[in-house]
Amino acid sequence: MKTSEAIAIAAEAGLDLVEVSPGTTPPVCKILDYGKFKYQQQKKKAEAKKKQKVVEIKEIKMRPNIDDHDYQVKVKAMKRFFEEGDKVKVTLRFRGREMAHQDRGADLLKRVQDDFDDIAKVEQYPKMEGRQIMMVMAPR
Repeated sequence: MKTSEAIAIAAEAGLDLVEVSPGTTPPVCKILDYGKFKYQQQKKKAEAKKKQKVVEIKEIKMRPNIDDHDYQVKVKAMKRFFEEGDKVKVTLRFRGREMAHQDRGADLLKRVQDDFDDIAKVEQYPKMEGRQIMMVMAPR
């Protein structure tokens, strides 16, 4: 149908001629109320935004000489974070003479990696920044 005919039919019906998909050959147009069309598009966009999950980065702080029970409490919290779909930043802080035993800290982070190997992947490998080592893990 010619464009001029389509515009005439739309004007006669008291509606607008709206180009739905301009990329196709020939372009597809519809006769409809443009204001209502814009409103429905806005509603769809808002609905999609509502269903979107924002990924947060949760932080777990540890020390190199952490006790077994304290470690298990931290592990439990990390599991909960991964189930919720959040990333976890593990921070290992050294104080005083602990800096002489950085290998213990590396072993602890390796243990965390091994414990969560099945449900999380390492996004940022352990990196020393001043007196602390940081590692970021994301759920699989």
